[in-house]
Amino acid sequence: MDFAALPKLELHLHHEGAAPPDFIRRLGQEKSVNLEGVFDEAGNYAFRDFVHFLQVYEAATAVLKTPEDYARLTTAILEESAANGVIYTESFISPDFCGGGDVGAWREYLAAIREAADAAERAHGIVLRGIVTCVRHFGPEQAKRAALCAAETAGDWIVGYGMGGDEGKGRPRDFAWSYDLAREAGLRLTVHAGEWGGPRSVVEALDDLRVERIGHGVRAIEDPALVKRLARDGIVLEVCPGSNVSLGLYPDVARHPIRMLQEAGVRITVSTDDPPFFHTTMAQEYDALHRAFGWEAEAFAQIARTALDAAFCNEDTKVQIAKKLETA
Repeated sequence: MDFAALPKLELHLHHEGAAPPDFIRRLGQEKSVNLEGVFDEAGNYAFRDFVHFLQVYEAATAVLKTPEDYARLTTAILEESAANGVIYTESFISPDFCGGGDVGAWREYLAAIREAADAAERAHGIVLRGIVTCVRHFGPEQAKRAALCAAETAGDWIVGYGMGGDEGKGRPRDFAWSYDLAREAGLRLTVHAGEWGGPRSVVEALDDLRVERIGHGVRAIEDPALVKRLARDGIVLEVCPGSNVSLGLYPDVARHPIRMLQEAGVRITVSTDDPPFFHTTMAQEYDALHRAFGWEAEAFAQIARTALDAAFCNEDTKVQIAKKLETA
């Protein structure tokens, strides 16, 4: 099966985390930024564990200093995604990295990203929409600034609000204010939970932030009552198997709980998270799931339909993407 040819929708992709290592290295050289410790001898991103991964991520992001840098990054990301059959993607974009949380600066970064995204759509047919994301370990006050940026630019392109970062810092309820602001602005809501925080973090995210999607969420499998709740309420999990295996959450894809969750009635999607960090692509994710569970084209078509239904974009965009799926 040609997995790259299958049309895909990706709902969990970190903008900076999708930067190819060569792109960051070249940009660092252009700007004379010291990137010591970011790469291994083979030129790949180098990290020991999840916390070190976050540190390397932020070090690599330090070379992205201007709206033009983000425009170039967006072009590189979308070219790679399109080559792997992605026709629609939602990317997590943080105002903390795009202007430091200042609304005026954020608008400039966003304009550059959108211009590059429009050009990629014309060239490759891939559609990008943005989810403004606060960074959990930066704290609740900084999250409020991110939420304000999100609220001020909410619309047909900025379609959601979420939170990434270290699940060990703070509790979901600490960020309720920023989520309430984003909700009032009409944005759809997601949050990282159930990766390192365990099933309780998913329960707290649902109760305190009232999200409709969970980033990762896979450790819900450890709580049968939570699995039933997810299935009953139609909560969608943005599952990233390659990321979970790379970071040591599970030993391999065959022992990843994605199939058990799906068989229990939980709505699942498939994404790459930070693909070059975890040596994966969307085509490789599909191939790994095929080899581990025997999933064929119809299984992946169902995943795409679930992702389309769960996408935060408007109905006109969904109709456009649905036509592409039907044609394929």
